[in-house]
Amino acid sequence: MKALFVIAVSVLALLGQTPPEPPGFRQPTVQATGSATLNIKPDQVRIDIGVVTQASTAQQASAENARQFTSVVGELKKAIGSKGEIQTVSYGITPNYRYPKEGGTPTIVGYTATNVVRVTSNDVDNSGNIIDAASRVGANAVRGIEFSLKDEKAVKARALAEAARQARTNAETMASGVGLKIVRILRLEDVEAPDFHPMDRTMMMAAKAAPEAMPTPVESGTIRVEAKVKVIAEIGN
Repeated sequence: MKALFVIAVSVLALLGQTPPEPPGFRQPTVQATGSATLNIKPDQVRIDIGVVTQASTAQQASAENARQFTSVVGELKKAIGSKGEIQTVSYGITPNYRYPKEGGTPTIVGYTATNVVRVTSNDVDNSGNIIDAASRVGANAVRGIEFSLKDEKAVKARALAEAARQARTNAETMASGVGLKIVRILRLEDVEAPDFHPMDRTMMMAAKAAPEAMPTPVESGTIRVEAKVKVIAEIGN
């Protein structure tokens, strides 16, 4: 059988045709990876802003909180205009305890009311003004600020496309190094990796607002989007 195969290959070679691969032959392949990193300016900001009030009774703490918070929400709506929205994320009334030095049962000495909303705005450059507008009328807690992208999928797709091109280029470079070339792509996959790295800043404000002449400085920075792709390609002459 081997002799017949050798004769057939010889005849095809004389005729200028490509001989078939011998049984069990596997076409050589090359494996490469490619990565891409995009630094994108965020186009959305989320800020958690709250009002914390204390009083001797739960009703008084709640009433004072509602009074201040109504003013805060009104100013926030003016500050964000049509470029954002406001959503309540937490509300609570908790007792304040005094613990005896000598031990024993603690006693309630007052109550704390807390109301926090999340402000989402597409005007990233207006972040400092949003905080200042709220603090001027009673907001005394900024629990967190996060910058993000409205269309994360589109940015991720760009990063994946760049990573895939880089992976193919790396595969072609390795193949050409041994005198071969890419025949076809056999497999292409997205390698799992942390892809979004948003800037996340958390801050707490004192009850006393900053002077109006000194606006709150907020730097949005950039969001790093990463992608990694692995490619397996068949190579040949």
